[in-house]
Amino acid sequence: IENAQRDVNISFINELALIFERMNIDTNDVIEAAATKWNFLPFKPGLVGGNCISVDPYYLKYKAESLGYYPTVVSSGRKVNDKMGVFVASKLIKLMIQKDLRIKGSNILILGITFKENCPSIQNTKVIDVYSELKTYNTNVDVYDPWANKEDVKKEFGISLIKNISQNKYNAIILAVAHDEFKNIDFSKFNSKEVVVYDTKGFIQKKLVDGRL
Repeated sequence: IENAQRDVNISFINELALIFERMNIDTNDVIEAAATKWNFLPFKPGLVGGNCISVDPYYLKYKAESLGYYPTVVSSGRKVNDKMGVFVASKLIKLMIQKDLRIKGSNILILGITFKENCPSIQNTKVIDVYSELKTYNTNVDVYDPWANKEDVKKEFGISLIKNISQNKYNAIILAVAHDEFKNIDFSKFNSKEVVVYDTKGFIQKKLVDGRL
């Protein structure tokens, strides 16, 4: 129940992010403003993976439906969270188009592939949804993650993790997982008219990114 509750709460914030994107409003700014009310629950938008939050709601849904009840809130929350990977990828492509960057054959870097920060597990990670969607645009996508086991990633997804980051190689960068190690990256070096930086975690200084989830 607790995992399902978090899933629903995050899905609400994710849905707000989808709405605010159309309004050209920064979701994190809105959350900070809403948090000035003492009883606000400060959930953040993001990719919901792992073997708990993104899975347990389905157990509850299955049991409810076996008893003849269709749980609309739980089900709709899952639908919202499951489509966020595609949204992130498409948003990055839009930002690249706005900067007149070539899409086909472009080089894109995804920072992080584990399902959460400072954790080696890739169980049910939704970063793979971002990766897969970007590949449909015929882009070249690299993934860098100091926490993930490269053999596990290769076996599970067929992706070879890169060993280091080349500053001048990429047309776009997505911060997908907020590993502590990424604090050491000087994102100001990537901030230019030729590179798009998109932050799904509100991890990078706002002035250094082109967009945030």
